[in-house]
Amino acid sequence: MHAHDCPRIETPDFLLAVLERANDGVVIVDSDLHVSHFNAAAELLWQMDRAEVLGHHVSRLGLKDLELQHVATAPGQLNASDATQRCGPEIRIQRKDGSRIRAALSLARVEAGGQSRTVAFVRDITAAVDLRARLGLLTLIADRTSRAVIVTDHNLRVVYTNAAFSGMFGYSCEEAQGRQANELLVGRHTDRRTLAKLRRLIGKESGGEQEILSYDKNGDEVWISANVSTFRNDRGQVKYMCALLTDITESRQLRSLQQLIMTALADEIPLTEIADQLCRRVEKIAPDVVSSLLHVDAGGLVHPLGGPSLPEDYSRALDGVAIGPDIGSCGSAAFYGKPVLAMDIDADPRWQSFKTRPLEAGLRACWSTPIKAKDGRVIGTFAFYFRECRAPSRWHQSIVDACVHLGALAIERNEARAQIARLAYHDMLTGLPNRAQLRGLISQAIQACSEGKHVALAFLDVDNFKDVNDTLGHSAGDELLIQFAQCLRAQLQPGDMLGRLGGDEFVIVLPNRDAAEASLVASRITEALVMPLRIGTRQVPMSASIGISVYPDNATDIDTLIQQADAAMYKAKRAGRSTYRFFSADMNRLAEQRLILSAALRSAIASDALKLHYQPQIRTIDGAIQGVEALARWHDAVLGEVSPAKFIPLAEECGLIEQIGLWSIREACRQMAEWRQSGLDIPCVSVNLSPINFQNVNLAAAVAEILADHGLPPEVLMLEITEGVIMNERSVAIETMHAVRKLGVGLSLDDFGTGYSSLSRLTLLPIRELKIDRGFMRDIESNASARAIVTTVVRVGQSLQLTVVAEGVETEGQQNLLAELGCDVVQGFLYAPALPAAAFGRWLLDHSARRAGVMLRRIGRSLAQPPAESSSRMSSPT
Repeated sequence: MHAHDCPRIETPDFLLAVLERANDGVVIVDSDLHVSHFNAAAELLWQMDRAEVLGHHVSRLGLKDLELQHVATAPGQLNASDATQRCGPEIRIQRKDGSRIRAALSLARVEAGGQSRTVAFVRDITAAVDLRARLGLLTLIADRTSRAVIVTDHNLRVVYTNAAFSGMFGYSCEEAQGRQANELLVGRHTDRRTLAKLRRLIGKESGGEQEILSYDKNGDEVWISANVSTFRNDRGQVKYMCALLTDITESRQLRSLQQLIMTALADEIPLTEIADQLCRRVEKIAPDVVSSLLHVDAGGLVHPLGGPSLPEDYSRALDGVAIGPDIGSCGSAAFYGKPVLAMDIDADPRWQSFKTRPLEAGLRACWSTPIKAKDGRVIGTFAFYFRECRAPSRWHQSIVDACVHLGALAIERNEARAQIARLAYHDMLTGLPNRAQLRGLISQAIQACSEGKHVALAFLDVDNFKDVNDTLGHSAGDELLIQFAQCLRAQLQPGDMLGRLGGDEFVIVLPNRDAAEASLVASRITEALVMPLRIGTRQVPMSASIGISVYPDNATDIDTLIQQADAAMYKAKRAGRSTYRFFSADMNRLAEQRLILSAALRSAIASDALKLHYQPQIRTIDGAIQGVEALARWHDAVLGEVSPAKFIPLAEECGLIEQIGLWSIREACRQMAEWRQSGLDIPCVSVNLSPINFQNVNLAAAVAEILADHGLPPEVLMLEITEGVIMNERSVAIETMHAVRKLGVGLSLDDFGTGYSSLSRLTLLPIRELKIDRGFMRDIESNASARAIVTTVVRVGQSLQLTVVAEGVETEGQQNLLAELGCDVVQGFLYAPALPAAAFGRWLLDHSARRAGVMLRRIGRSLAQPPAESSSRMSSPT
């Protein structure tokens, strides 16, 4: 039905009466736009009496022609029963007193009594418009604030969010409205206890504030401060809840982290404690990560500083590991100088050597960022471990950015403090501890010296140093001191301490060293300084005078020890320089004896005065000779017979042992060739070597040359090594052993059972023979423990198919017991001591004759007895 199809009706009087009582103003205008009806509500709106309006043009009311034009010209007719068919605009009405109000205008046209009328319904909306404007202003302000606003009903369903909420969490107003607030903001690591506190605050009239970890639409972490308040109805029931949310991710959490570390730095807390605090704080504000801080030293080695949630054994295993392209996330990040993410530790090729413990601890991913110094050096790494295969979030990135900066501050500050300490306590030229530091080092050594032990202090003065300064200049003198310090360092052992007092004076502190041991160190230094130094294009001779004092024999205080060592040094100067002297006369005599002995040993080696004696090795199964062991002997015209127990250790200390070893091989092979030419059948000769010999990569070549020179097959030579070679982790010694064995030369492990070698390593060595130390022989017949050890060694040798040789066999009982145990070979005074070559030849002939006699007697007895089978036949009846 169209408007023009509506029926025409007459307007009854009672309808006008109804309009008179309407709350809205009602104005009826005829076709000429003159007012024909003006009800009481209209009088109140315009504050005009109807007498002033009725019959007058509508313009008197401010309802202009244009305002009614769209109705007057509208096609068709409207139903009179529809009083508000068309809503007009909001209008302003100026009252009689000049005031203005806002009104809502609705227009309708009706046909009544054959006449067309326009009805205007007018409602005062001034208060509503003001409220709307106020609400619009409030909404504008809320949207412009940096704090997110969220309003919920009493069931925590969202009814309003502002623009800041959308920016902070990524939800539009439409997406958020009607959903549970918890559903929008709470995540996996949101603290449930803090949530409970917030719920309790809702019930309070005054509300309250809490800091809590929330999550945005993408699942990224957002730390917020939530200020909660409630709005209640007239009955006191909660109707709405409003929360003002402030993003404190960076403003407070990271600042508190920075404040924590800066305070620790100001308090000069040790670096490891700072790193621990940093990691613990990070894991509190990012509870889904495990963090670690590593230091990378100048040599490219990593050292854990902090990682309280990592397995301790894993952190210890990382200490000292070199950075590299395939060293997990941290080693790779330090090597490349850029962040490295391993999304899956188990599958990442960089983690294959290190993944076991992290995976066992439930760690699945690792993201490491290098820490760089101001000069660009990589000085550390900061890492996040995740319990799931994932990448870092925006919040994680913010934390790491802050921690990398803080870590750099802490490590660089530690380096700066170390540098200051070096400047304060170390000599600038040589880098050695200076006078101030030396006193502390001496004091520590004395305090750590237990009763019955000693601390030796050596005072060194460079000989003729003034001549170098005067002739070549101070720069040459400085270079000489630097090289001198380097030479001294090379002669010291771990635990020894070297420092420079000033000028050309140096001090060496030797903890737990007595006079004899200190003299060995002094001898090594004196010998090492024999070679001249090259300074520029010149060779400059270098030597030092050394004075030694010993705590507590000479003095118990630092100053007296230094003074006595200084006095002894001047004695060395007066003795001709390039030597050492002790403060005590008795000590001097001991040192002089050692000097005399070492000089005589050098002379003996040079003049071929050492000799080899030979001790036979006898097979237990038949008494035949297995071979001989060549043992060095020394008879000096002045010193007399010098025991090997005395000159072999001295040779090791003086650096002569390698030379003696090669001489022994050469002399033993020469003697074997001579015996063979004379018809003596000796299957093998064993020669003792020092572990130092096996550090020589040319040992196998030297042995091959010696064998060739004497026309001997390699199997006639057995080289005896000690367990010291097995314990040596350097690959050179093991490679040398394999090279020697490849020649066909045998290797025998001497004194087995007295050291600490690993049986598992024993299986990997190319040895052919095990020798049981003579120390086990003394008590083997009476001591069950000694017998058990020997039995074990024999069983080990048998299981590895090695020949087992027992040394120090002196009685028939020992020999019989060893034979019962299955020991293959014995040697000792039971058969013969070590004999000179000529005497050994005679012994061998006698031994062979005795064996032949024994065999003939056995054969004779065997022939004299009838066979057991024939005797039984003769005695049985036919």
